[in-house]
Amino acid sequence: MHSILTAFQAQTAPEGGQANPIVTLVPFILIAVVFYLVFFRPQQKQVKKHQEFVSQLQKGQDVVTNSGIIGKIFQVDDRTVTLDIGSGTKVRLVKAQVAAVWSEKGDADKDAKEKK
Repeated sequence: MHSILTAFQAQTAPEGGQANPIVTLVPFILIAVVFYLVFFRPQQKQVKKHQEFVSQLQKGQDVVTNSGIIGKIFQVDDRTVTLDIGSGTKVRLVKAQVAAVWSEKGDADKDAKEKK
């Protein structure tokens, strides 16, 4: 029986042995992949969609800004948009601050149509 234990101990790794460095990095790599897929990739898609929306802005559209100002596009330049917010008051904004096209019905009707 003693010879079996001696043979078993001879096959085990010595104490203080180094673990394979690739095996220790696998959990960190998996966490990084999950973070990319859950957080970064959807955000990149959203930014790309917003940039496409901003590039298609046209004079006469009713829009809402990130700060909640609703107005009609009076002029579109390369980097800015001029909004007419009523009574002849015009506000010049950076294009990226335009959040969405505004409709009086609200986004609830839009969401209902998209689900169909």
